[in-house]
Amino acid sequence: MTTKAYEGIFQGEKAVWLQAGRYEAAVLPEIGANLIAFRDNEKEYRFLREPSLEEMEAFKARPIIHGIPVLFPPNRYEDGKFPWKGKVFQFPVNEPKTGNHLHGFVHDIPWEVERFGTNESESSVTLALKVREGHSVYTYLPFEFTLRLTYVLNQFGLQQHISVHNEGQEAMPCLIAYHTTINAPFAPNSQAADYTFKMTIGNRWEMSERMLPTGEYQPLSSEEAKMKVGGLSPFFESMDNHYTTAPQNGRNYMELTDAREGVKLVYDVGTSYKQWMIWNNGATEGFFCPEPQMNLVNAPNVDMPADQIGLVSLEPGEVWSESARLYTIEIKK
Repeated sequence: MTTKAYEGIFQGEKAVWLQAGRYEAAVLPEIGANLIAFRDNEKEYRFLREPSLEEMEAFKARPIIHGIPVLFPPNRYEDGKFPWKGKVFQFPVNEPKTGNHLHGFVHDIPWEVERFGTNESESSVTLALKVREGHSVYTYLPFEFTLRLTYVLNQFGLQQHISVHNEGQEAMPCLIAYHTTINAPFAPNSQAADYTFKMTIGNRWEMSERMLPTGEYQPLSSEEAKMKVGGLSPFFESMDNHYTTAPQNGRNYMELTDAREGVKLVYDVGTSYKQWMIWNNGATEGFFCPEPQMNLVNAPNVDMPADQIGLVSLEPGEVWSESARLYTIEIKK
């Protein structure tokens, strides 16, 4: 199997490209370490939504709905306030319609390429974001830490591994999500109508008009309940929904099935992510975002047990890590 890892260009931006057999992937170090492409070149599948050359300026201004953006800390915080260990950090209110802060500070800034390379069976790249005093992230989260993100491409597909290392002298919050943007259809000859999905959701959180959880659950509709077993279109209705995760058979995942191609895309995200967001751009066919998230939206402002809402604290010297995979399975038509 041919493997390659090299520095190149994606739509005019610096990229690190990985190849392994029929698979190809690209990551953008200078735009949040976004894994902007994951492809099966033999079958011409493009699993992630990629910006065209004409879309690049809009993408750079808002790099959220293409590829796999890293959100740290993820989603919304009421009035931009982030209470932590007796202090309150003030984030910028960047979503005026809700009066909240949205999506954190690491998805649109440069990361360092630590290394990339190959062996006979895989290609890989590791990127790091080292936050110290004077760093743009430190302005809002005054802790010393390193985010380290590795992508590995091999015959089985794409593996992602992320870690957070607290290198400071006090406990820090560790809250991560991905605004993963999946194409539906991802096959060139398929239509959105050929696609159904399954997702390991549990309960649906009730959300306020400001898109903040009330702390209560709301009943699942009969169609939402089908998400747990599959067979539901990812565009069955407009979704901007927040759920707990409910792993099945020890795994936490989304499966997207293309009935025409007889193939299933599996997004296995690991069980550290206790929440799902799902957004489908107002049920507009073409792509949707199954977003694994460690924490409840607005978690630091919610008076609930930390374990229940995924409010993770890292003590000095501690490391948190998790792995995820994107791969395909052939199924009988």
